[in-house]
Amino acid sequence: MPASRLPEHNFGHGKQHLSSLLVAMNILAFLFHSFLTFCDENYRLIRATLPTRKTFFQDIRALLRYVCFPSWDALMDFMMRGLEIGPYEAK
Repeated sequence: MPASRLPEHNFGHGKQHLSSLLVAMNILAFLFHSFLTFCDENYRLIRATLPTRKTFFQDIRALLRYVCFPSWDALMDFMMRGLEIGPYEAK
């Protein structure tokens, strides 16, 4: 098929529904982070320690690029140890 005739990628939802899909994913991400804020003490501690939300997500992105953590708790534990907070706070 010539390049000019290739269909554009639309995530399988068509152009009409793409914006709805992206909004739904954004809302789901917001709800997930809100849930973590209320329910995960380690998440709250790390978020409060780092200067911005952007820094938090950049750190997670970098860690997950190079290390495979067996669980969310293992990732949070690793970050607390590196930041020397929570149970790893220097006294």
